Amino acid sequence: MTDLATLFLVFAYLSLLTVGGGMAAFPAMHVLAVDVHHWLTFPQLVHLYAVGQLAPGPNMMMVVPIGDWVGGLPGALVVLFGFFGPTALLTFMVGRGWHRLEAWPWRPAIENGLAPVSIGLLLAGCFTMAKGAIIDLDTAAIAVAVLLVLQRYKINPALLVIGSAVLGLLSFE
Repeated sequence: MTDLATLFLVFAYLSLLTVGGGMAAFPAMHVLAVDVHHWLTFPQLVHLYAVGQLAPGPNMMMVVPIGDWVGGLPGALVVLFGFFGPTALLTFMVGRGWHRLEAWPWRPAIENGLAPVSIGLLLAGCFTMAKGAIIDLDTAAIAVAVLLVLQRYKINPALLVIGSAVLGLLSFE
């Protein structure tokens, strides 16, 4: 199988794991992109995700550079369509029929079951990222400080990303 076909299949699969957001796919992305295919290192994946948080638009656009590293511009395009295409199509199809199932007795059960799954997937993603991002007491302190600031104040998370990057530049040279 060519790299482009592999890229498409891997990222199409990952797209279907994004219940609750892109972070839900992060553990599987780590396994597939780092451990199985060796497209990048774990620190590179963590850094790409952090930059994706800062960039405008969907934070999971950070998958495009992975495709670029593996297959240049064609790889970037394949990953873009592989990651966003299946979920866009699935969302479109479910959205068209969901209102027709309003009286369906299983609809509330499905809705109630998806929320805890999303939270579990997001937490798994957070723990996976923490293993690569929190490498010492200083980085742990930054993580705790960001968590506390976000819990206490309404602040744009991008400002915390920028502030943490500047702090890292000054502290971790």
